[in-house]
Amino acid sequence: MLLREYVGAHLARRRRRPARRPQVIDREPPNRYIMLVERYLPRRIGLVATLAILFGSLGFGIVRGGHLEEFTTALSDTRNALANSAGFRITTVGINGRKQLSQDEVLAIGGVNGRSSLLFLDADTVRAKLKANPWIADATILKLYPGRLQIDIVERTAFALWQQNGRLSVIASDGAVLEPYVSRRFLNLPLVVGKGADTRAQDFLALLDRYPQVRSVTKAAIFVGERRWNLRLKDGLDVRLPENDVGNALAALSRLDKDEKLFSRDIVAVDMRLPDRLIVQLSDEAGKARDELFKDKKSKKKPGDSA
Repeated sequence: MLLREYVGAHLARRRRRPARRPQVIDREPPNRYIMLVERYLPRRIGLVATLAILFGSLGFGIVRGGHLEEFTTALSDTRNALANSAGFRITTVGINGRKQLSQDEVLAIGGVNGRSSLLFLDADTVRAKLKANPWIADATILKLYPGRLQIDIVERTAFALWQQNGRLSVIASDGAVLEPYVSRRFLNLPLVVGKGADTRAQDFLALLDRYPQVRSVTKAAIFVGERRWNLRLKDGLDVRLPENDVGNALAALSRLDKDEKLFSRDIVAVDMRLPDRLIVQLSDEAGKARDELFKDKKSKKKPGDSA
């Protein structure tokens, strides 16, 4: 009896005791980007790594084997072929402003060929290639869809022939070397010689043009020591001009030829470098004739004559 009462009392106390609540640990809600990475990355990491290795190996082989340019060209030709088949083939080309260059030369310089499509033609790249050519001072590229290309260029003008270190080149007025001298069509251009003559020729030849009597008989203008000019005339006469007051020296030279027929005399050099005098060098024949003349005059003098 006592045991039954004890068990009953114990069970009654347990029923009255409040139930223990489960312990809850606060957690931040999971990041959905992390969930996506955890969900998809493990499944695709192998495929991505494989593709990366394949493309990396392919690129390394192309570069290491020296085939990068061929690969780029093939890729460009492929996309151009697709664009041409879609109706963007260049069917008409207009070129304005060319004088020295032919149409084929302009297109070749700009990198435009029969495989080029108007859709993928980079106008800025074509313009940069054209301007890199010394003959072309400026260029404008206009794409007129679906198939017309318009190119307007501004050419430099052949101004003079420039000789340095035995090389002869055609130059523009700003001194830009246009091409080596190989064509006789530039034979009548003025000739300038020496280091620095290419960039100084425009101003000097403009000054020389003011004295046509001198310019007409000038064969070459020689820049000496990058500071002054000499003239080589067509008959071989050398005229040494001063460093300063070149215009006054040319004016005096022109007057001397007009009044004294200086250029027709038997002389080989005229030195005008000193501001207060003119020094003339006779040719060997003229020097010998002058010496003989003085000897004859001296021998004809009577004894006792004053010198």
